[in-house]
Amino acid sequence: RLYFTLRKKSVAMSVTVSPCGLAIEWSLSARTLKDKPFQMQWSTKKSSPQLWWRGPGTEEKIHSFVGNTDDAYQGPSHPQASIYILRLRSKLQNSRATVYLHEGPGPSGAFPVLPADRRVHTLGVGMTSVTLSWAPTASLTSRTQKGHDYCVLVNSQQNYPSLCAARESARKEKDQRQGKRAKTKGVTVWPMLNEWWWKQWRSEARSPPSTVSQELSDLQCACQGTENVCTISELLPDTQYYFDVFAMDRMNGTSAAYRGTFARTHEEARAAIAPLREGELRWVTFSGSGSEQFFTFRPRGLQQSGLLTLQSCGREERVQVTVSSRGQVLSSQAVTADLAHVWLEGGPSYLIHLAREGSSSHRVSTALPGAYHRRGLPSLPTTLHIKSFSRLRSCNSVTLAWMGTEERSLYCVYRRKVADREAPTAPCLGPESRSDTERVLCKYFQELNPQRAVTTAAIGGLEPGVAYVFDVYLMRRWGIPVKYASKVVKTRKEC
Repeated sequence: RLYFTLRKKSVAMSVTVSPCGLAIEWSLSARTLKDKPFQMQWSTKKSSPQLWWRGPGTEEKIHSFVGNTDDAYQGPSHPQASIYILRLRSKLQNSRATVYLHEGPGPSGAFPVLPADRRVHTLGVGMTSVTLSWAPTASLTSRTQKGHDYCVLVNSQQNYPSLCAARESARKEKDQRQGKRAKTKGVTVWPMLNEWWWKQWRSEARSPPSTVSQELSDLQCACQGTENVCTISELLPDTQYYFDVFAMDRMNGTSAAYRGTFARTHEEARAAIAPLREGELRWVTFSGSGSEQFFTFRPRGLQQSGLLTLQSCGREERVQVTVSSRGQVLSSQAVTADLAHVWLEGGPSYLIHLAREGSSSHRVSTALPGAYHRRGLPSLPTTLHIKSFSRLRSCNSVTLAWMGTEERSLYCVYRRKVADREAPTAPCLGPESRSDTERVLCKYFQELNPQRAVTTAAIGGLEPGVAYVFDVYLMRRWGIPVKYASKVVKTRKEC
């Protein structure tokens, strides 16, 4: 029960009650006393105080309502009322409600004014996103109104009739997750007016009421601001979601709820799975955000093993590769412009998942040499950078050096003139993409000590004062060639 009085000059009033979820019943009554004493008369019994408004008099019910939606009484004040009594009751279980009292005629102006069309409309539904729109409120369209905005909430359970109902549901879910029982409150009785209670009452009266910002602290807003169009992303495919829109007045700490809606996201498209053959070089193109590709590989032979070689063809791009067998993830790593090797062992077949990281499109080359009987990874150079020697640079020749491996391998050098603002050769382009006229030499090299595996080559027949880009390829007997980083060298103009 809540009790209040009005000023003598108040000719009208409004009482707004907002249930927080569960249905409640509430009524507003005006009580008229025959004799109103000057002071409160208290009984000596500690069980129940005898207050002056419990004396002889008449009581008239003004308004009543039962439900879980916002309801308000707006009308004239009672001319003979000594005190007004607001009774609230929850029949089902513990619940909460907010109450707002306004003295005077006309609207209080404390609540946002909703438009005639209070529905939330669905503009588009995707696999992981939903776009909503709603008619704007007069509170936000007016330039004089400040501190108003919208809040969009999304959940997978139900629509909420009010903001406090959404907050109450979030509070209960939080208590359940933490394994704690929600605190229950019994029927509030009027306490004894003694010194201890009076101190408690004054301390509680000084505490500020809860605001909309505090109500939103326990909720995760999908959208917030003054725009009446919102796109909720990062949703799960093939899942039904409920969307609620609230117009909020942050100055008064009030809100008004639109009529919520629900939508089901589209089912996730089943990705096509392409088979990979042994020793096959496959180009994989990614286009669009979140692009991914799936491949399967079934090795031949009794060892059921293979070696997967990958390389990102974008200079600053990364590709995430995940290999699984029999539903268990065997390996997951990021692939860059450097060659990456993934051993495939212990399974009759393997599922290879490639997912792009980043926003721009690029290509990725993959190769599966098949059964590989060596236990260690193939030997690679310690660095893929090419070094040039300024002292050995002349008008028609340059000298290059690069790191080799302890295995006997073939290295081929290619050259071409550099045009204005020309980008270096892409890391995935192999010798097959180059013209035979660009190849200047091929040589075998081997050094058992990887720290001393340095080989050099003198490139002649160049023009004076011309910039050339040089590319070195490590030609392996299996798999894709290894391309070194391109090196631009300019011959001397005068010698």
